[in-house]
Amino acid sequence: MHFKLDNLVFVILIAACLGCSQSQDDLIANETNTAEWLAYGRTHSEQRFSPLDDIDTTTVSQLKVDWYLDLPNDVALVSTPLVVDGVLYFTGTMNRVRAVDATNGKMIWEFDPEVAKHVKDRKPGWTQSRGLSYYNGKIFLATWEGRLIAVDAKTGKQLWSALTIESGKKMSITGAPKAFAGKVLIGNGGSEATANRGYVTAYDAETGKLAWRFYIVPGNPADGFESDAMKMAAETWTGEWWKYGGGGNAWHGFTYDHELHTLYIGTGNGGPWNPKVRSEHGGDNLFLSSIVALNPDDGSYKWHYQTTPGDAWDYNSNMDIVLATLNIKGKATKVLMHAPKNGFFYVINRETGKFISAKPFAETTWATEIDSVTGIPKIAVNARYDSGSTYITPSPHGAHSWHAMSFNPSTGLAYIPTIHDAVVYTNDNVDFNSWKENPSKGGIAVSLRGADNMPRPYTGSLQAWNPVTQKQEWIVPLKELWNAGTLTTAGSLVFQGTADGKFHAYNAYTGKLLWTFDAGLGISAAPITYKINGKQYVALLVGWGGAFAGVGNKSLGWEYNKHMRRLLVFSLDGNATVPPQPPPYYPKPYVDKEFKIDPALADKGQRLYGNCSGCHGPGMVAMGMAPDLRASPIPLNIESFRQVVTQGVKANMGMPSFNEELTEDDLLALMHFIRKRAHDDADTSSGERVGH
Repeated sequence: MHFKLDNLVFVILIAACLGCSQSQDDLIANETNTAEWLAYGRTHSEQRFSPLDDIDTTTVSQLKVDWYLDLPNDVALVSTPLVVDGVLYFTGTMNRVRAVDATNGKMIWEFDPEVAKHVKDRKPGWTQSRGLSYYNGKIFLATWEGRLIAVDAKTGKQLWSALTIESGKKMSITGAPKAFAGKVLIGNGGSEATANRGYVTAYDAETGKLAWRFYIVPGNPADGFESDAMKMAAETWTGEWWKYGGGGNAWHGFTYDHELHTLYIGTGNGGPWNPKVRSEHGGDNLFLSSIVALNPDDGSYKWHYQTTPGDAWDYNSNMDIVLATLNIKGKATKVLMHAPKNGFFYVINRETGKFISAKPFAETTWATEIDSVTGIPKIAVNARYDSGSTYITPSPHGAHSWHAMSFNPSTGLAYIPTIHDAVVYTNDNVDFNSWKENPSKGGIAVSLRGADNMPRPYTGSLQAWNPVTQKQEWIVPLKELWNAGTLTTAGSLVFQGTADGKFHAYNAYTGKLLWTFDAGLGISAAPITYKINGKQYVALLVGWGGAFAGVGNKSLGWEYNKHMRRLLVFSLDGNATVPPQPPPYYPKPYVDKEFKIDPALADKGQRLYGNCSGCHGPGMVAMGMAPDLRASPIPLNIESFRQVVTQGVKANMGMPSFNEELTEDDLLALMHFIRKRAHDDADTSSGERVGH
């Protein structure tokens, strides 16, 4: 009896230990948890659905600000907050993480990863991050320049840090880490900046030790392949693709399937975009623009589905991968749903990787349809611009970008922030010999220009999509294309913020607008909801950001450093008074009548300005991500200009140093170009802003 009891205790102890190892994933996967928001998409399913229903179609009109937190040192806010044990965590400019009381906004701790001190050279990307991850008492963040960091959720103290980007690679991280099964996964971006071979890496959540790495595209065959999967992928490439990097960078779109113990990653576009350069004799180019299923224990390949074979349009699949069980032809089927840039909504059997269905949720001129049996797209004539210029929609912005879609099991509908845009692609002025001579330079290797006609009279929309019937249920046209991600609830609601600064609630069944709050500044982050002490809250970060905030619509008037960035939290009995925002602001260029512009230097500066346009705007018309240089006093003085551009005095606010890229003559040329643009763009009819 004693022997049996000892063995029984031993068995119980083993079972308890095994339970401990799984308890965190069980908690994150728990769809009934209403007190917290534990993952990017709330749970491991990434549905962004909450079973909370205190705020519903009948009460949402009573929603008011309960508390708010001003964030004067932040610029672009695009992240999804987390709520764990009554604490709300979020990340802001330069990856600074804050923990606040989720009921009143009181600051608990702040962690600054000091990104500016770690940036060794200019990195592609921006100063923002889309979110954090939580696992076993730790908050995980990824920094712009490539570190993955674990901090104690209670104290904000750093526990470990790992450099995730290979030495010498100009990659960056703007996506959220994904914690699961005792590991943390992170990807990266940057295939447009230089020749990169994309990969994702998993680290031990407790120690930060590298667990495994999965490369997305094959390397040089002469070096051997890391796995049979890479050997298989290499058969779909031609020419000397490895010299151009290949791309595939997975910067967003990671989902852990707790039921099937499978990890799904959405992969990036080709590098460069033009397949005539990276794979000159054709080929599907695996695993570009794909969903790849991996074993989370060792990163080994399980299966894949490629959404855009031989991608030529920047149609990456880095968008959400959402899990659900749907009734497909009378059978309950475990599926994943995916609405990538290419404009088709995909339903895939997530147990087998078998294609179920795909239909266009936006205008798609690149392909006529997805074959219902093979799941392979039928590419339109001249879609790859082989025979001259061609009109293509979606544009490189995609029909759906990283702004999160949500899925409501009650309505059976997915809610997609949709983009309706088009461009003209052409090989004109592309010097293929130059690319072959300098294969590591990166870029897109294709010419783009704006299309004369857009696919719709509005460039953005919110639409409800039925994944079973593959049909649109309702649509709300929106003024702008770059609108935030969505949240849906058991209260039959869909919440979304928009580029024009409005926060809306809609009836999830009909799309009827039920409530609006004017935040006074463009919204790019998705909202969350949680319940503490019997009260349901809805939280939202307000701060115009993302790629389009650097190159988008100047008419919005979201000028850099003029409008207060905020964390807003709403409830049904909120009574906080939020200070009003200033109206949209349009700065006037400085006209320095004493500055003598050298035309030759200005011409040279115009050529150099390409390094600046991603943040300061094409044509030097900034959109809110960075100052409008035409109106800035800094380029009026060479010493001030030098301190900012090459000495990095504003690096902590996201302005990197260009010390290694720019000579003193280059600096002077940029200054003359800025002064010329300021002079040329001054609106003298309504008064000019005069320097000195």
